[in-house]
Amino acid sequence: MRRRAAKAWRLLPLLILGGCAAGPNYVRPEVESAPHFKETGDWKPAAPADAAPRGEWWKTFGDDKLDELMQAANVSNQSVRQAAAQYAAARALVTSARAAYFPTVTANASATRSRGATSRFQNLGTTQAGSVNETYDLSLDADWELDLWGRLRRGAESARAQAAASAADLAAATLSMQAELAQDYFQLRVTDEEADFLTQEIAGFERSLKITQNQYAVGVAKRSDVLQAQTQLLSTQAQALDLAITRAQLEHAIAVLIGKNPSNFTLEKRTLSSAIPSIPPGLPSELLERRPDIAGAERRVISANAQVGVARAAWFPTLQLSGSLGYQGSTLAHLVSVANRVWSVGPAAAALSLFDGGAKLAASRQARANYDAAVALYRQTTLSAFADVEDNLAAMHLLAQERKAQDAATEAARNAETIMLNQYKAGTVSYLDVVVAQSTALTNARSSLTLRGRELVASVALIKALGGGWELRK
Repeated sequence: MRRRAAKAWRLLPLLILGGCAAGPNYVRPEVESAPHFKETGDWKPAAPADAAPRGEWWKTFGDDKLDELMQAANVSNQSVRQAAAQYAAARALVTSARAAYFPTVTANASATRSRGATSRFQNLGTTQAGSVNETYDLSLDADWELDLWGRLRRGAESARAQAAASAADLAAATLSMQAELAQDYFQLRVTDEEADFLTQEIAGFERSLKITQNQYAVGVAKRSDVLQAQTQLLSTQAQALDLAITRAQLEHAIAVLIGKNPSNFTLEKRTLSSAIPSIPPGLPSELLERRPDIAGAERRVISANAQVGVARAAWFPTLQLSGSLGYQGSTLAHLVSVANRVWSVGPAAAALSLFDGGAKLAASRQARANYDAAVALYRQTTLSAFADVEDNLAAMHLLAQERKAQDAATEAARNAETIMLNQYKAGTVSYLDVVVAQSTALTNARSSLTLRGRELVASVALIKALGGGWELRK
């Protein structure tokens, strides 16, 4: 009996290795691509691969305060911590799925004390109490499901893919947080630049108001000139207050991103010194490997494909093996002894559902539909990623040209403002001409600052669209 049992156990590895995994093996879905980005053209120079930054992409902007904020955000951002916890949970599910490969062993211990029924002797008119019996059991029981059709293997494959997708989600959440922080930071610095500029303009308008008041006092200027100068000054002061609101909101957003209470966080004013980096976009095929959201979408396709195999394996019978080894006796003192040893192996239990009202068929169709949905999401994510890169390449290209033209317009407007103010002092033009020139100069100067901020924001968006960093693959 023992030899036959041992022989049966030796055959188990052969049965397992001979089993096949139900369902299709994973093949990456095809995605429409292109040999190069349409918006690159010949306007952006290439950079050597060994000189391109790797990892800490924000350091290319050369702002030590931004570096400090990034380090704080990488440690304390709550959204990233949430994604990290979800990744840890997904890894635990992988361990749980792998545990199904092994037998389940349980330990059992029991003690039973019982008494038989009382016997009555009618002829003699006497009774006899039943005997008292004691039984003690100590055993180890093992149950093992043979994965002949790959149901457990496909389940573990699905769990691994989900964990990999969760890791990609963590990378995507980190990259998104970093990009948002950089964009908020640059917008805040541009706001500081605008505020400083408006402060200078307010001082100039105050001088202009003083000039018109003096000229009005001696009868050279009209009352309307004084009112126009006051209107220009008050309007600019109102714009400065509006910028203060914008700065406060950006400062609060940065505080949240680095995991601090906005009430306890202050970011000092600083001149915007960040340079716009030259970013080689690389090739669309590299984007598939670099973008974490694309990687996550593909891992979910792998998981859904494995679930198709799990659903198909449900059509085949399950084979369960069981065994037990222990001791059984009537006294506790000598329970663990050769005489009291008991064991059993098997029988193997096979189960096959013959009728379930279409439940397995519905589960198979659901798994296939989930796979089709995951493929569609993967393709859509990839196409959206290409569009993100094209959008930001076009934005950087055109914004650079726009800012060049805008800077020239700002310089011309400043010259016109100076000429008009000198002509007004000489009495050759009205103050309305001065106001128009000042308004034009102010609008163009603020537009130049806004365009510089938009270029910085677009460069961060392009880095994010490229998956963080832009090192060329070798």
